[in-house]
Order: sequence, then C-alpha cells, then structure tokens
Amino acid sequence: MRWIRNRVFINMKTPKWVNVGGRWTKATPEPVQSEKTVSPKSTKNEVDGILQSLVLSKADLEEISDLMRQNMDRGLNRATNPSAVVKMFPSFVRSLPDGTEKGDFFALDLGGSNFRVLRVQLLDGDVQMTSKVYKISQGTMTGTGEQLFDYIADSLAEFKNEQGLSDVDLPLGFTFSFPCKQNGLASAELVQWTKGFSASGVEGKDVVVLLKEACARKKVALQIVALVNDTVGTLMSCAYSCSDTYIGLILGTGTNACYLEKLSNVDTWTGDDGEPRDVIINMEWGAFGTDKSLDKFRTKFDNEVDEVTLNKGKQLYEKMISGMYLGEIVRLILVKLATDGDLFGGQVSSDLKTPWKFETRFLTDIESDTSDNNAECNTILKSLGVTPSPSDLPVIRRVCAAVSTRAARLSVAGLSAVVKKIGAAELTIAVDGSLYKKHPTFKSNMEKTLKELVPGVTVKLMLSEDGSGKGAALVAAVAARLGS
Repeated sequence: MRWIRNRVFINMKTPKWVNVGGRWTKATPEPVQSEKTVSPKSTKNEVDGILQSLVLSKADLEEISDLMRQNMDRGLNRATNPSAVVKMFPSFVRSLPDGTEKGDFFALDLGGSNFRVLRVQLLDGDVQMTSKVYKISQGTMTGTGEQLFDYIADSLAEFKNEQGLSDVDLPLGFTFSFPCKQNGLASAELVQWTKGFSASGVEGKDVVVLLKEACARKKVALQIVALVNDTVGTLMSCAYSCSDTYIGLILGTGTNACYLEKLSNVDTWTGDDGEPRDVIINMEWGAFGTDKSLDKFRTKFDNEVDEVTLNKGKQLYEKMISGMYLGEIVRLILVKLATDGDLFGGQVSSDLKTPWKFETRFLTDIESDTSDNNAECNTILKSLGVTPSPSDLPVIRRVCAAVSTRAARLSVAGLSAVVKKIGAAELTIAVDGSLYKKHPTFKSNMEKTLKELVPGVTVKLMLSEDGSGKGAALVAAVAARLGS
C-alpha cells in the first residue's frame, strides 16, 4: 500500500499470469480504493490553511486603508462621483451639537415593520426621552403610500395627545432608514423600498413632503425640520455629550460610516456656502469593493456568500464585516472542513447544509463561552443536527474567532482612512449596532488595530445610545439653533 495526494489508500492486487498470443505475461494489477482515511496532520494543515486565508497583515490593512481614501476622494469630487462606488453623500447636517440645545423635540424612527415616535427633552446637557412603538401591518407596508403616511400621521397625533401636546407645533427629526437621495436637510427622495415595504407611489418621491401632506390631512401640527440617516444620528447622539466626536459608525446587520468634513473639500455640495463651513458626510461605505479593488483580500468563502445574495457583486465590504453575513461565512467554512473529513467525522447535517442557518449570534455565543468544555458551542451544533467530537469544538471556536477578528480589523482599515483625513490628534468615534454591542472581542480587536494603523492618534470608541431616536431629535435641535 502507498499514500496518494487525496489521502486514500491504494491496494495493489497480487499480479496474475495470463497467456497473450502464446506467451505468458503478468497482468496489470487493478487498483482498489479502500475506505477514506484522514491523517491528523493533514486535518491540522487544512484548518490552519483556511484560517490563514482570513488573516490580514498590517500591510494588507494599510493597503485597504489607502484604497478607502482613494474611494473617498472620488466620491467627494464632482467629476468622479458618478462612477465612484463610495458615494460620500452630503447629509446637509452642518453642525454638531454644542451642548446649548434646549427644548422639546419630536423624533420619528421608521426603518422596519415597527416604528417609534419619541419626545426628547433637552435641558442643560441632560436628555429625557419618552417613546412609543407602533406596528405597521403587512397590508399597510404593501398598500398605497397615502395609507402608510396617513397611518404614521395618526400615530403621531395619538402620541402627541398622550403627551398633552396636541396643539403644540414642535420640531421633528425624521429617521428614515431606506435608500434615499437627499436634496436638503428636510428633503429626500426614496430610491427603492427594502425590508419588505412596497407601498405604491413613494419611490422617486420626497418622503418628507409625503409626511407633511399626511399631517395636513390629519390636522397634526408638526414642523418636520430634518430627515436623518441612522449613521448621522449615531454621530449626533454621542457628540451632544462628547465634543470631540467626529465619526459615526454602524456595526450591526449592515455597516456604514459618516464623519464631519470641511465644506471646501466637498466638490459635490449644492447647498448654500454660509456658516458653519462643515457638513456631515454619509459615506455609504458598505459598497466599497464593488469595483473589485478588494478582490485580492477576499476568500472563496466570501465569493460563495456573494453568489447567493440578491445584490450579487455589490456591498462587498459590508459582506466581509457586517452581522448579516458573518454567520454564513462560518457555515461555509464548517461545511468545507466536514466535507473533507476534517470535522464531524465527515458528516454534514441537512441544517448545516442550509444557507443562513448558522446565525451570526452563534459566533457571539460561542466566543463568549468561558467554560472549559465549550458547552455553548456543543449545544449550538447539536441544534443544527451535528454531534461534534471534543476535538471538533476548539476548531469551531477558532473559525468563529478568525471570521470576527477579520471583520473588526477590516472595519478599522476603513476607519483609519477617515481618521487620517480628519487630521485630529485626538477624537472619538460613535459606534452603534448589535455586532459591536454584543460580540465579546469586537471592540478590543478594533482598539488594537487602531493602535497599529493610526499610532499617533488617540482614538476612543464610544457606544452611541439610540442614534435613530435621540440623534434625530438632536439634528432637529441643531437645525433650530442655527435657524434662530
């Protein structure tokens, strides 16, 4: 017997003598495959090889950072913006809070089948919030735009009445978490519905106008002064209490970033040139890599994830970082190792074969488990129809850690480009999103990588509380301050 490359034994039968043309000669032996046998050494090599493909060196991250900066510059330039993949949209929010904002404000947070109405009271740096959640029925989500906005206006009226403010005309900040083309602080056209919404007569229309018209029909007294992206709201929420906050970051189901930019650097600006001379830029950085600039850093597993998404070839940076995709990357790696006989005794359950079945929260649970026997990992795998051996469990944990660590380091590669562009010696980054909040090592891995990539800058990561609610009200408050 001898080894061949695919780790399968070949048995050579004892040669037989046959008469060919009157002469006796040896017959050619026929190979017979025996049962597949896995070498422990080859198992370790394959696991190490896959995990190594997920490792990004400092040089890799610096190259990605440089690519992000090039994409930022293209997005800010009027001539190159149409072909830029990182669009760098001006938010029309011209100032951060300065702490002097006072008064009562409303906020409306619409981003899914539930929406919130909030009353936010600002007084001497203190923030008090009261809110109520309203559920949108499937029929309203898929009906007409007039039905949808009338329902929102009715809910606003109910909330105002409960707060004893029925006839009070207060400023409102509107967080609308759908793709929009923003034309002003209180003007934005819906590009396309997502998240199960398909209300007719809304796409291509100014959603602020539609809300104002509904409020007029329902006789709801409100000043809708700002439409806010959730990333901008995240930045504003932290900036109210921390004056050196210049960057907002979302690390949840998706990812995005925004930052305060000098107006003189925004060649695409179409607003007025008065004071203040700054504007918050909504980067929409999840699209980074659509031009194939990240292909050399992507793995076969990233490509496989992209193949089964509805937006194939798009949002490639997001697909390497955000919570929507990390679990699927891990699942594909586990299936590969199991298929090759390196995990689970070569057995792959139907659940493990099912796309998106391995949720990103499983990474958080597995990496949070401090038990000696990886009990949480064992429980999760059994729920997927897999019975892991004791030696499988550390391997699964290493796979999860490799995927989440790469995501954290990739996010900082992009952040370092923004930090360098701002040029401050010290700054705070406001961060929101379930991935950042719940994963046990995401923040610490980001902090380590920031020290690698921007060693001369003191960077603090600050958890933003309720950017889509409090942040929206603060945008309205700043607009009121600047307009007074």
